[in-house]
Amino acid sequence: MQRLSVDTDVTVVGGGLAGVAAAIGAARTGARVALINNRPVLGGNSSSEIRVWVCGATAHGAQKYARETGVMGELFLENQYRNPEGNPYLWDQVVLDAVRAEPGISLYLNTDVREVEADGPEDGRAVRAVTGWQMGSERIIRFTSPVFVDATGDGLVGEQAGAWYRTGREAAHEFGEEWAPDQADSDLLGNTMFFYTKDTGEPVRFVPPSIAKDIGSTSIVRNRPISTTANGCDYWWIEYGGQLDTVADSEAIRDELWAVIYGIWDHIKNSGEYDADTLTLEWVGSVPGKREYRRFVGDHVLTQQDIIEQTRFRDAVGFGGWSIDLHPAGGMYAESDGSKHLFSAGLYHIPFRSLYSRNVGNLLLAGRDISASHVAFGTTRVMATCAVTGEAAGVAAGLCVRDGLTPRQLANDHIDLLQQTLLRHDASLLGVAWQDPADLAASAHVSASSELRTLRVAPRPGERTGRQSLDGHDVGIVLPVEPALEAVELLLDASEATSVELELWSTGGGENHIPVDQLGTTRVELVPGEQWVRAPFSHKAPGGRNVVLVVRRNPSVALVVVDRPGPYGVLGLVSRTPRTRSGQPQSNAWSAEELRRRCPATVVHGDSDAYGASQVTGPLQRPYDGPRMWSSESLAVDPEPWIRLDWDRPRTVARVDAILNDDVDLDLVNLHHHRTPFPVVPELVRDYDIEALVDGAWRTVASVRDNRERRRSHLLDEPVAATALRLAVHATNGSEWATVVALRVYGAEQS
Repeated sequence: MQRLSVDTDVTVVGGGLAGVAAAIGAARTGARVALINNRPVLGGNSSSEIRVWVCGATAHGAQKYARETGVMGELFLENQYRNPEGNPYLWDQVVLDAVRAEPGISLYLNTDVREVEADGPEDGRAVRAVTGWQMGSERIIRFTSPVFVDATGDGLVGEQAGAWYRTGREAAHEFGEEWAPDQADSDLLGNTMFFYTKDTGEPVRFVPPSIAKDIGSTSIVRNRPISTTANGCDYWWIEYGGQLDTVADSEAIRDELWAVIYGIWDHIKNSGEYDADTLTLEWVGSVPGKREYRRFVGDHVLTQQDIIEQTRFRDAVGFGGWSIDLHPAGGMYAESDGSKHLFSAGLYHIPFRSLYSRNVGNLLLAGRDISASHVAFGTTRVMATCAVTGEAAGVAAGLCVRDGLTPRQLANDHIDLLQQTLLRHDASLLGVAWQDPADLAASAHVSASSELRTLRVAPRPGERTGRQSLDGHDVGIVLPVEPALEAVELLLDASEATSVELELWSTGGGENHIPVDQLGTTRVELVPGEQWVRAPFSHKAPGGRNVVLVVRRNPSVALVVVDRPGPYGVLGLVSRTPRTRSGQPQSNAWSAEELRRRCPATVVHGDSDAYGASQVTGPLQRPYDGPRMWSSESLAVDPEPWIRLDWDRPRTVARVDAILNDDVDLDLVNLHHHRTPFPVVPELVRDYDIEALVDGAWRTVASVRDNRERRRSHLLDEPVAATALRLAVHATNGSEWATVVALRVYGAEQS
């Protein structure tokens, strides 16, 4: 038996997506990182062992412009290219390759941490080391570092280190949460296992194993949907253990889940109620997917109010958007629905003070064990959001080691350093301004070959158009306004003479893309047939805002729709009904699915700066109160567009970072929830050159072809003294506009 010692800058325990993102985030600060996982594959609940869809802020499309960037975004994009079919084994390799690409990470798979060394008083403890047993190699490995990240999900490291934590549900009065119970209790969200089926094309019999449960004698057949076409996460409701201890009782929980899975399949195959003769089981999980256990106490406990009121924290380091999604403790045996959901009007913010332990000074938290109430945990627990907290915790860990800080010192005295580093990594921050003094682009004059100044989407000669009926639904159109809106024209089709009501709404904040506050209303008369109508709304928004033009329902009227995307940031919405009991709008009250990548025929009057060249050096790098990017005119008008930076004197350029538009409104997924029809996001610039003006002549310093990434960082072979820099676009991946979110330029010392 070997005993090894590993000393690094940062130790990350847990190889789910939170731990993976933490390790990558820390490594990108220059830290040496040990990433420890007790399973043979990375990815946690998303891995081929468990096979949970990676859900996040997009909430399967309920939220708009919400897909994560940073590490999680990179994984989504790479999986979309490599693995559009959602093969779980290929997803394993996407995650593994992302870790292996970082030279600063040492990976320890099959390594189960069993001991944690910590010392100090209860309110001021510190982790000194963790020790794990590596199966297969039969090694005992002791890991030491100045900072540790607990990404174990269950909170194993923090618990053994003496970190304060909570389990179960808090009483409503503790945080004033409407969705909390009157009395605190030990109820949890349960565990789930999945199964896959396939059609063999010939009859297959099924002999149930001895553990199979007779589900016909349970409430499951009465209260839960069973289908021959369901697979994998379609059966998310096979949930058990919420009334038990999901760690201490893990073996019994797994056995019960197995019994029900085989019982469901026995019911499908042998009850005679289903056409399932040729179906067979292809795969049955053996590792339950856990939802909830320990939640550590940080300097801030995230609550229901923080989520629903979209609290803007000074120390925001990430965002989420999944609903507050709570399940009955009885799981699959509960008589009530398997889940209930509460959305805010848009995205919410996550503070850094929820990502470290209040009483263990060098312990950062990542994933489902962050500091949150049970109710708030109902949204932060989903994996893409866990990865967002992981990247923030990992970057923070790297900065703490580099600068000799504790997480609390970083939060209180240097939060701008953490936020700016995360923004440089293109992490998932919302509304936090970029203000790095080392960025040479900030002092440049910006110009472009063209700018999209007029928002006009109209049918082209001979182009077929569709219709979006107003029968039973209102329709909204999100429009960016910067600096002013003078009027809007819509192309409507009426089956008879009638009138239609038009309204202008604000979104209530940059986090949102639905109507929240009404600004004006008008009614227009229609004659039978297709016609342009003018809504005489005027609205000023210096610096940029979104508005929503709402067309109220009328069974005699439809909007004319072009079957192609409009300019980025223009989005069609179809009304649904959800609202909170207090009447507060929820994002899922408006669906973008029906009109996603299609656009109602619309003309906006008023010259727009929303897509101006200066956006690439602006403070925001994802949609917030507008699209926040430069857009060229249509490539039919400007076939070789460029965006240019000019300085008043030569600047030494050593590195150029380009953040490109990858349509964060597009809902990507790792497994089989849905298919997206293209391997590379069409809005991404495909072919481009970066050119520097040196001694009066343009010199190509970087050339990219077949790009499929959002963030491209170009370290020049040799620094150049340039008076200007330009990004010349030669092709997109399908979009009719060239769009660039940001350009950042650094000298030799900052590169």
